[in-house]
Parts: sequence; structure tokens; C-alpha cells
Amino acid sequence: MARNLRLHALIVLLLLVSFWTPSCSESIPTPNSQCQTQLQQGCHDRPKSLELKLIAIATILVASMIGVCLPLFSRAVPLLQPEGNPFAIVKAFASGVILATGYMHVLPDSFNCLTSPCLPENPWRKFPFTTFIAMISAVMTLMLDSFSMSRYKKELMEAEAAEEKQNEGMEIDDNLGREEGTDKKLGPKLVRHRVIAQLLEAGIVVHSVVIGLSMGASENPCTIRPLIAALCFHQLFEGMGLGGCILQAEYGLKMKAIMVLFFSITTPFGIALGIGLSNVYSDNSPTALIVVGILNALSAGLLNYMALVDLLAYDFMGQKLQANLTLHISAYVAVFLGAGGMSLMAKWA
Repeated sequence: MARNLRLHALIVLLLLVSFWTPSCSESIPTPNSQCQTQLQQGCHDRPKSLELKLIAIATILVASMIGVCLPLFSRAVPLLQPEGNPFAIVKAFASGVILATGYMHVLPDSFNCLTSPCLPENPWRKFPFTTFIAMISAVMTLMLDSFSMSRYKKELMEAEAAEEKQNEGMEIDDNLGREEGTDKKLGPKLVRHRVIAQLLEAGIVVHSVVIGLSMGASENPCTIRPLIAALCFHQLFEGMGLGGCILQAEYGLKMKAIMVLFFSITTPFGIALGIGLSNVYSDNSPTALIVVGILNALSAGLLNYMALVDLLAYDFMGQKLQANLTLHISAYVAVFLGAGGMSLMAKWA
């Protein structure tokens, strides 16, 4: 429990430090005419934008909470229990949403930031930093995934050895292989679900704060209005994917509440932070472009890895879908529907 709390606190701290970094625009050449044109484009109405942003905070918060909580209450609905076929289809749909989020939203946003005409051509348009950072992020996610599993498997092996010693009458530590503060034993499958849930939430939190900050700092109601609907859809179905992972991780009530809270408030928090920084923060300032571009690239690599490896591959290569051809095909259709719907949202967000 303590490790999980520290992980969430560290994510928030790193994001706040990143966004409060002093501007380095003085050390970067003045934006060229193309950048100045980009800065002047669009409709600007500060009072109307603030009104829309306050509406966005409320509606996105509600959509996020509904999305992430729906799977958690599915045990009360026999049709949607984790062991049932409908749950597998819903999870496949939500996994498709997460996959499209990484490829169709986060990755292009990073490209736009790191190849902006507001940045000097050398080195930002001379090297594909977005794909390089996303690649490194995916490999680092694999490292975290594998090292976490390795550590938990070691604990499980120690617990099994301890049980053998206990049967032989030797004194051992009864807490080995058990969840902190409970008597629940952590099997390999449960450990896997917990690693997936924590890593997935880390990637979603980073992306959610970044996109919220961008909306909060914007004074363009023509951009904000369609973003509200798109982000509500995004948070609803991305939340369903995360909620399904949290449900399968079988956390206690306190840990579930913490993970639900972090997911639900990150985008509204980003919007509120953007509103507060709107006087000093500019989407096209060199510092903002570099920081947001790098964070988006890191998030894209993590989300793409998690969607393909830990969600889709894990389920589609599993016994449940492999043994049922109709369910297998239905799940693929759900993936394409989820990815297609989220990809369509890229037209507005």
C-alpha cells in the first residue's frame, strides 16, 4: 500500500515540477513569421473560454468517474462479471480506445509540439525525437513490467519455501507472499493484474494532466467547445479500460478509491492548473512545447505498450478467448469499434 501511494505522489510531483519550470525562451531564437502566424490564428474570447473551461471541469470529472467506476460495480450485475463473456467484450472495446489514444491522440500531439516552427530547426526538426522518446518509453515500461513481475515471483517462491518449512515445524515469517495488511495471498495471475493496473494508470495520468493543461491555458472557445465532448468520450471509455484492470487486480476498498480518484481528477486538475497559469503559460512557448512534447511521447510509448502487450495480447492469447471462436471474433470487432471511435475523435481533439 505504501509503495502504491508513493508512486502516485511521485507522478503528481514530477508533473508539477515540469510545468513550473522557468521559461527558457530568452535563450532560444525569436519565433519566425510562421510561428507568429500560428500564435495569431483562431477566435479568442477570454470570458467565454473561462465559462467553457468551468463546464469542462465538471462534465469531464463526472464522465471520468462513471467510466472508471462502471467495471468496479459490475460484480453486482451478473451479466458484466469479470468471468463472463460480456465483460471480455467490453474490456476489448476499452483496450481499443486506449490503443487509439496512444497512436491517434498522444503521439501526433507530441509530433506537433516537437516539430513546431516556434522551436529552432536544429535539433528539433532534424531528428525524430517523438518516435525516439516513445521507443525508449516502451522499452522502459517493459523493464518496469518485467522487474516488477520478477520481484513478486521471488516473493512467491520465498512464501512457498516458507510454507514447506512451516510444515516441517520451523519458525518462519507468516507475511511472506501476502498482501500488506491482509491475509490474502498474491498468486502470479493477481500480481500480473496489479502491475498492469499501476503502469496503465501512470501513463493515463501523465497524458490526462497534459491535455487538461493545454485546454486550461487556451483562450479559444472554438477549440474548447468540441474538446469537451471529445474528452468526455475519451475519459469515459479509457476509464472503463482502467476500471476493468483495477477490478481484476482485486485491490482493497482504500486502494480502489485512491486509483479512481487519481484517474478522475487528473484532467480537471490539469484544466484548473492551466487556468491558473494562463497569464504566464503559452501553448507555443518553447518551454511548454518541449516539456509537453516529451511528456506526450513518454505517455504514448507507455500506452501503446500497455494496450498491445498487457491488455490485448494478454487477453487474446489467453485460454478464454482461444477456446471460444465466437467470443474471439466478437472481441476483435469490439477492439476495432473502440479504436475506430477513438480515432474519429482525433478530428476534434
